[in-house]
Amino acid sequence: MSGSQKTLLIVLAVVAAVLVGLSLSTLLPSAENGVSTQAQNRALIGGPFELTDHQGNRVTEKDYAGQYKLIYFGFTYCPDVCPTELQTMSAALEEMGENAEKVQPLLITIDPERDTPEALAQYVGHFHSRLVGLTGTPEEIAAAAKAYRVYYAKVEDENSSAEYTMDHSSVIYFMGPDGGFLTHFGPGTAPSAMAQRMNKLIEEEDGEAS
Repeated sequence: MSGSQKTLLIVLAVVAAVLVGLSLSTLLPSAENGVSTQAQNRALIGGPFELTDHQGNRVTEKDYAGQYKLIYFGFTYCPDVCPTELQTMSAALEEMGENAEKVQPLLITIDPERDTPEALAQYVGHFHSRLVGLTGTPEEIAAAAKAYRVYYAKVEDENSSAEYTMDHSSVIYFMGPDGGFLTHFGPGTAPSAMAQRMNKLIEEEDGEAS
């Protein structure tokens, strides 16, 4: 591939990321400390999915019904952003106290070509003990990503053994027991702020349900 072709691919990837980011920003408003909530988006973010967990079991969103979900879309070959966000998720859950048991952390891969159940099983073991890794066919991953307004794209990387890496948006979603969107956390959110916000939302949601 010529230098001009590589440059064109990079430009197209950046443009796509910007467009998706603008679309996502209309649904996920900015807030101080990277934390926000927008109740009217409950029907716009999230939805049904059918994937395979890191133990090889086929699962759908119904398997997590009745649980709060902390969801991140990433991939095991991600060099920095993904492990940082997963560590933040893990630390936040540790700070939540008893409410943490109500929250199921999920990692949905955007690189199903490399992220097999076996690869995910090894990877999630480096983070929270209850973190579940989910993979699937390219079509299944695309459907899940679309439901959560997640951008991702394969980008050429000569330094990778697979000769590619993944470009993707980085958002942690907090979903309610009914699957509705509650809030999201952007990169740089402190674990303490994340834990505090989730605890408050759980108290509000559980209070309304009682």
